[in-house]
Parts: sequence; structure tokens; C-alpha cells
Amino acid sequence: MSSEDKEAQEDELLALASIYDEDEFRRAKTAQGGETRVCLELPQNFKVFVSGNPTESLQSNRFEYTVRFLPPLVLNFELPPDYPSTSPPVFTLSGKWLSQAQLSALCKHLDNIWEERRGCVVLFAWMQFLKEETLSYLNISSPHELKLCHQGNMQSRTPLVPVDTEDCGGAEGSAAAEEEVMDARAVQDVDSLSSLIREILDFDQAQRRKCFNRKMYLCNICLCKKLGSECMYFTECSHVYCKACLKDYFEIQIRDGQVHCLNCPEPKCSSVATPGQVKELVGEELFARYDRLLLQSSLDLMADVVYCPRPGCQTPVMQEPGCTMGICSCCNYAFCTLCKMTYHGVSPCKVTAEKLMDLRDDYLNADEANKRFLEQRYGKRVIQKALEELESKEWLEKNSKSCPCCGTPIEKLDGCNKMTCTGCMQYFCWLCMGFLSRVNPYRHFSDPASPCFNRLFEAMQIDGEVWEA
Repeated sequence: MSSEDKEAQEDELLALASIYDEDEFRRAKTAQGGETRVCLELPQNFKVFVSGNPTESLQSNRFEYTVRFLPPLVLNFELPPDYPSTSPPVFTLSGKWLSQAQLSALCKHLDNIWEERRGCVVLFAWMQFLKEETLSYLNISSPHELKLCHQGNMQSRTPLVPVDTEDCGGAEGSAAAEEEVMDARAVQDVDSLSSLIREILDFDQAQRRKCFNRKMYLCNICLCKKLGSECMYFTECSHVYCKACLKDYFEIQIRDGQVHCLNCPEPKCSSVATPGQVKELVGEELFARYDRLLLQSSLDLMADVVYCPRPGCQTPVMQEPGCTMGICSCCNYAFCTLCKMTYHGVSPCKVTAEKLMDLRDDYLNADEANKRFLEQRYGKRVIQKALEELESKEWLEKNSKSCPCCGTPIEKLDGCNKMTCTGCMQYFCWLCMGFLSRVNPYRHFSDPASPCFNRLFEAMQIDGEVWEA
């Protein structure tokens, strides 16, 4: 190696290290070479898609996604001793989302750039071309279809072989016409279309996060400007709030059991935080509660899921169609899925006193089909009892008053307004429901200071007619 070549190589490698960060350029430790990772500048709203392929386990016939970033093109190079005076760098060019034919076209153009600059360093020119001109050189526009030339490991190096560039997604126009063989230096390092899609989405999300973390945002809750790394944005609406404010907001909602209310604080915005975002902000204990309540609310919406009625269990139980017996997989308790009591076979469900009134209301408001269902479930006698109790209660409310001492219902048929309770034998006034003296109960009606003075016989019935005193 001549001193001029050695000095030119060192100067070029040092210049590249000063221009690019470690994510874009890494110098090799054991040889004169390194690796460059070139991220292309994509147009706004750039879309990639893949058509359905019977050999791929894709969920739909066409996948399409708008991306801001695509995985980088990786240029691995080694500088021979007589570079740049005589020989070009030895390199391989790999990429995930370009076909091997397209990568071969790029390799050929890198050779052309070297021929134009023979005797001068060329790595920076190569990187600039890949970064700024790849899309235009290959005539790639949005939407761009992702393809593979072969199945299997695309990282293996193969000899130059003829290839149909139209079938393999090769470069269009003049570049496609010139490219008739696969270049051994071109490597499409991806195994399948499904893995390619996953890697594109992961990389795009990671790069978006990096850009977000470096910017400043105003939180509309605390009205402070903070770095994106201290903030969180809602995916659907892109509204941004600081993590400290959202943490307090989420914790209050989860403690109150409002797990479906972890939405964007922006007025009239319906965007909801993802479980991953919730987990990032709240502690493990609260997230476990959030996760449990979210699962329970989802199960509640499923018609074939009931819960074990034992207070210490509450395990979800799948209900067989047309069967009223549920068996808990955790505690093996067999119960009726209708009344939640111990399974009772074909016998009617027993009704507790507090449910009797609800049963009566359900029966009265039901159509004929639901009335027959309720009669089969609880028994006709039970429902009849509920209806009779309703009638009795309504009659008592209209025709009786409760004893002010013991609460026994009292009906006044006739006589004066001095009453005696049949339950506790307490004297009381029918008009004001006040207690009367056991020694002289009539003093209440003869005392001028009493509110019922001279009203002993007020509204008394004689021979079926009301007599006013």
C-alpha cells in the first residue's frame, strides 16, 4: 500500500465518521472497511403494499401501509491496498424491501460512479446516491409493491445467473433494460413477505418514536413544554400530553373502575390509550387491576359466559347452549346459570325475597313468550305469589296506615279517630298519627292546645256515609 493510498483511506474513513453518527456509519475494527446504513428520504404519505400470496400466511389478500421510514440499505465495504489509486472498494449491498434485481441495478450504478471518479475516494458519493437518488433511479413511486424473487434464505451468495427482472420486481425503464443478471453482491436479506412486513412496521414505528422523542411539545393539562421522551401521544388522533399528567389521570380512572375511559383528554376526542401505553405509565398493581377489569368487561359482553357465584372464586365459566348447568373449572362448583344457586336439575329456580319484586315487574312487562319462560324457570305458583303480594301491598298503601309504634298496617272501618293497634295495643290518633295517653287517650281531642282539638269524630262513617264533626 502506497503512502498516498493509505493517507487517502484514513482521511476518508475519518471524514465519514465525523459526518455520520454510529447508526449510519461504523468503521471495521480489524480491517480497512466498515458498514454504512442508508435510510432513504421518502415522499410524504408513501405507501407500500403486497398482494396476496398462497404461500404466505397473510391475513388478507392485500396489505397496504403508509410509512415514513423504510429499513436502511446496508453497504458493507472493504478497501483494497491500492484504493483509491487503482481498485474500487469491495462491497455488498443488502436491503429488505428492494428485490435482488433492483439491488443488482444499484450495484451496477455504484460501479459506474467509481469509473467516473477512478483515482478518487468514492464512499461518500455512493452514500449520497443511495440516500437521495435510489427511488428516482429505480422509478419507484407510491404505492410500491414488495416482492421476493425466491423463497428461502436470500442472504446466500450465488453466482451470476440470468433472471427475468419483470417477474422479480426489477428496476423499470433504462435501468431494467440493462439489468439482465443477478449481481452476487446484491442481497435481499429477508426470508418471507410476512417477516418483511413485520420488519418494515417495526422499523417505521421505532424511527417515528426517535423523531418524537427529540421534539418539544406543549401539554394542554399542565401547560408546560416538554421533550417528546417525557410525553405520550395517542395513535388515532396524535394529541400529545406529558406522561406525568396522563399517569395521574389514568390512575384515578383505574381506581374508580373506569377502564374504558382511558381516552384522550382532548374535548370530544374518542381516541383510547393502548394497553401498552397504560402499562408504561401506571404501576404493576394498577395495571393488573386494569387488565382484570378490561377482561371482565369483555367477558360480560359474551352471552355464553357466566361467572362462578361463589364469592371467593368468580371464575368465568363457558355456558353450553341450551344447558342451565355450569361447572367452575377452578373450584368444581356446579350451579344453575339462571339463579346462580346450587344446580337443582329440572326443579324451578328458588326466588329470594329481594328478587321477588323484580320478578313481578319482569313478568308484568314481558310478552307471552317471556312469560312462559319465567313460569318454567321459577314456577307458576311462585309468580302468582309475587302478583298477590303486589296486590296486597297496593291495597294496604291505599286503605291502611302503619302503627307509629310497631308499623303494623291498620285499617279504619268506622268509629272515632282514637285508634288501638291490634299488634302492640298502643293508642294513637288516626289524624296526626301521634301517640295517645293510656290513662286518658281522649284528652288529645278535648285539649284546646292540641292540633286535633274537637276532631274526635271527624270524617266518621255512619250507615255508609261520611259524617263531618
